[in-house]
This record gives sequence, structure tokens and C-alpha cells, in this order.
Amino acid sequence: MKTLLLMRHAKSSWKDQKLADHERPLKKRGRKDAANIAKLLKKNDLIPDLIYTSSAIRALETAELIINKTGYEGKLESLDVFYMAEPETYIDRISTTSDKINQLLVVGHNPGLETLVQILGDKIDSMPTGALAIIVLSINSWSELTIRTEGELSRMVKPVELRK
Repeated sequence: MKTLLLMRHAKSSWKDQKLADHERPLKKRGRKDAANIAKLLKKNDLIPDLIYTSSAIRALETAELIINKTGYEGKLESLDVFYMAEPETYIDRISTTSDKINQLLVVGHNPGLETLVQILGDKIDSMPTGALAIIVLSINSWSELTIRTEGELSRMVKPVELRK
């Protein structure tokens, strides 16, 4: 069994219109939402063994907040290929992950990430910014992961649920 944690980057800022999309940072609400997701991961013993993130600034900042708030001490891999990736791109990269990794967190973008959740989790659910999907996969090796793999979406956490 492998657990795939798929997180859409937290809410980003559009304040500086001169910035390229790839360079947009998180806004204050996004930082708070990512911190709340990190608390949930820690509380539920879902701290990943490895984190992959898109190279976009908003995704990197989301991953870094998860790291800082959970005490994660593993590796963070920033991947250009995850910037606005399609589900097949995510699967291609995830399927090369070491089998020593049991819980993998991927921070990415819609629409590809939401589509991946729907394909693997077999449920239709929206994925707003900062949302986390927890998918349990009945595979023993990441190399077994394909677009046809059936997993169980055990939980979808939307940031609005964690705001106080």
C-alpha cells in the first residue's frame, strides 16, 4: 500500500501584474491555508517521506510551509515538468519514485492535479487552491502506478474547512 498526498498550491497573489505566472508568490491567506494543512498532516501522522513540487514560486512556497510546520526532514524535489502538468506527466514522474517511499506528497496545479485525483480516487470532487487529497493506492511499488490504477480517495481537505 502506498499513500499519495496530492495538494494544489495555496492561494497566490495577483498583486504584481508584471510578474510572470510562474513567479507569482502566495498571498497571506494562502500562507495561512498551507500552514493549516501542515497541522492536519502532522496531527494525522501523514508527514510524507518525500515531497515533489512544481517549480512555480507559489507551489514551492506551499511546499516550504508544509516542511516548516510539520518538521519534515526529508528531501524536496522541485520539478519544472510539474508546472501546469497533465495527469500523465504526474504519473510518469511518480512511477519512478523509490519504493522506500510510502507516503509521497505532490504539490501542483489545476486542472491536471484535480483530474489526477478524479482518475486515481474514482470520485468527482473539486480541488480549490490549498486543497489536499489523500489517496490510498493498493500497489506495492510506485512503478505499478498507471492512469488505470484504482485508488481510494480517503479524504479531501479543503482549506475553508480548517479556517477559524
